[in-house]
Amino acid sequence: MDIKTKLNIVLYEPEIPQNTGNIVRLAACTNSDVYLVGKLGFSIDSRHLKRAGLDYWDSVNIKRIEHLEDLWQEFPDRTFYYLTTKTKNLYTDVKFKDGDFLVFGPETRGLPESLLEEKSQYSLTIPMQTGQRSLNLSNSVAIVVYEALRQIGV
Repeated sequence: MDIKTKLNIVLYEPEIPQNTGNIVRLAACTNSDVYLVGKLGFSIDSRHLKRAGLDYWDSVNIKRIEHLEDLWQEFPDRTFYYLTTKTKNLYTDVKFKDGDFLVFGPETRGLPESLLEEKSQYSLTIPMQTGQRSLNLSNSVAIVVYEALRQIGV
């Protein structure tokens, strides 16, 4: 099966190389592009990063970006969704479309509060049991990417 849809996975200041490697592998399998934004918590040459991504690195368009604003300026007509535990807006309640950007924050702190306040109507969450902090980053990305692909009709 060839997936023609193009989703964009944005990792804002990711900290754990194995998560990023797993997400690169997911991106290869779903025809998604990956944007690494801001300060990374690891070296791009990390053996953990490479091992987690296996031999999928050449199959993925990975771009290094300094600021989210750069993406907003480059893609002004695209929709950006911000995944967080700090909203009531469910990821299943929006209508994803080809070309959307899915923005995920760092593993230990999530996206900045100021960004979530500014973009509150585009902030989404994955429901989970009360009292639990959060899902693993690579699991969260997989859940939302595959829901978006399901909705788009892939």
